Amino acid sequence: MDVMPKWAEVVLVPLISLLLAAVISALVILAIGEDPVAAVKLMITGALGSTYGWGYTLYYATNFIFTGLAVAIAFHARLFNIGGEGQAMLGGLGVAIACLFIPWPHWSLALIGAAVMAGLLGAAWAAVPAWLQAKRGSHIVITTIMFNFIAAALLNYVLVNLLRPKGQMDPATARFPEATNLPTLHDILAPFGIAFSKAAPANVSFVVAIAACFVLWLLIWRTRLGYEIRAYGHSESAAKYAGISPVKITMITMIISGALAGMMAINNVMGEAERLVLNSTEGAGFIGIAVALMGRSHPVGVFLAAILFGFLYQGGAELALWTSIPRELIIVIQALVILFTGALDNMVRMPLEKIFLAVRRARAPKPERKPVESAE
Repeated sequence: MDVMPKWAEVVLVPLISLLLAAVISALVILAIGEDPVAAVKLMITGALGSTYGWGYTLYYATNFIFTGLAVAIAFHARLFNIGGEGQAMLGGLGVAIACLFIPWPHWSLALIGAAVMAGLLGAAWAAVPAWLQAKRGSHIVITTIMFNFIAAALLNYVLVNLLRPKGQMDPATARFPEATNLPTLHDILAPFGIAFSKAAPANVSFVVAIAACFVLWLLIWRTRLGYEIRAYGHSESAAKYAGISPVKITMITMIISGALAGMMAINNVMGEAERLVLNSTEGAGFIGIAVALMGRSHPVGVFLAAILFGFLYQGGAELALWTSIPRELIIVIQALVILFTGALDNMVRMPLEKIFLAVRRARAPKPERKPVESAE
């Protein structure tokens, strides 16, 4: 029987970890001579105080949802996919190929085609490290990290030598055709009479990301494959005894993980930039690791953690713009969140477990003592 109730595991532990990270962050802000209360107010106003701020917060969160889900499903099989950055880069290449070389009549069809192409290239890039671990024993962490650098070099070569328009110095593709431009949240909400900023980059990809959360939840907890993935993650030896193939689970899990990471490109490449540029991922693949850790590898937790990191990104940009607080401080805050929600998780969990165990013992009915019969 679990020591802590499920709500404490899902809500209380991350909340206390966040509070600890916030306290340390406030001390850091104080140490550089700034007011932490004013900084928090500016972050909240800049990220959540207007539809423009919400648009950027949700745009960043969309990237983190896809990469967070990619890491989360790998975690369920006890696989550590650190290659989300490279898989997202190749996903961007898939989006560019789909948008530039196929004459789509409407954005909805272009979105489906680009998502499929992005998912295929992301899955293919994740399948190689998966095969190397399943068949050759190579560690998935090492190979996925290495493939990030290979993906960056490959994308650089393709942009400079193959997809860059003649006469253009910028290592980027041409603008995608207008028919492939995705509607923004302003376009989606306007027919309902809801005002939203035209300048905000949040687009229909956010809806796709929410759908991906739901589909992944169904896959992990409502299908046989999801049961096999979780069983393999809990105990490889028991999974083998039950007839579950480690090679099959490793390959399928990493292919799904890579496809999710690759699909991030429909947001940043197709939805925002409307062309493929170098370094379009901007570290979102690595942030996905923190999002999955904080979200406890559950799609709902990943969604909420992605919103938080989207808030940190947009709020940090506002801090750097309007105060003397450096942009790098947000990286420090993100690192503190990762530290407390990941590496120092037991520092919060163990005292809480002791508290809940003491409360349970105090509430437990005490056994009645039988009277001792005196011997005559």
